[in-house]
Amino acid sequence: MKKPKYHIFVCNSFRLTGEPQGVCNKKGAPALLQYIEEEIIDRGIDAMVSSTGCLKMCEKGPVMIIYPDNYWYGEVTEEAVDKILDALEDGRSVEDYLIA
Repeated sequence: MKKPKYHIFVCNSFRLTGEPQGVCNKKGAPALLQYIEEEIIDRGIDAMVSSTGCLKMCEKGPVMIIYPDNYWYGEVTEEAVDKILDALEDGRSVEDYLIA
């Protein structure tokens, strides 16, 4: 398997028991995972998308992280994903959603 250029993580609020129950999950993180996956395929972005456990940034959920750039985005929606992926293709970040 070839290592992707980007790895995108989306908080899905999983707890140690494996139950998705936190803020990110309740604010639509599961649907965002699918949306991001479809967008990176449509755009031809060399990325892998993974769901994570709680990232402890609940007040900013849903949270999305892009590595290796180390961009942490908060309050992510489908509209935000579009802007973030546009910026990623241009080699920049989207200041409006950055949290770290």
